[in-house]
Amino acid sequence: MKAGTKLKSAVCDTEVMVIKATADSAFACGGVPMVAERSGEPGSVDPAFAEGTKVGKRYTDAAGTVELLCIKAGSGSLSQNGVALQLKDAKPLPASD
Repeated sequence: MKAGTKLKSAVCDTEVMVIKATADSAFACGGVPMVAERSGEPGSVDPAFAEGTKVGKRYTDAAGTVELLCIKAGSGSLSQNGVALQLKDAKPLPASD
């Protein structure tokens, strides 16, 4: 998977852009694999992955090897290989004493 790829959830309105990923990265939203284009009726969100996404926020794994930018919010949570991605914290600005 390469940077700049856009993915859509098959079960909610979530859309993301890949910022950083490994070649074998496979992402899911709401417990269902993400797709390039939606087709047909959406499925249902897995309750274990129903925290939702926020537009403009970045999501990453614990190691920081992958990063997704949410471009459209939805009700499903992002995950990679069954492990939930975390909201990336902003870097603190330096003190200006």
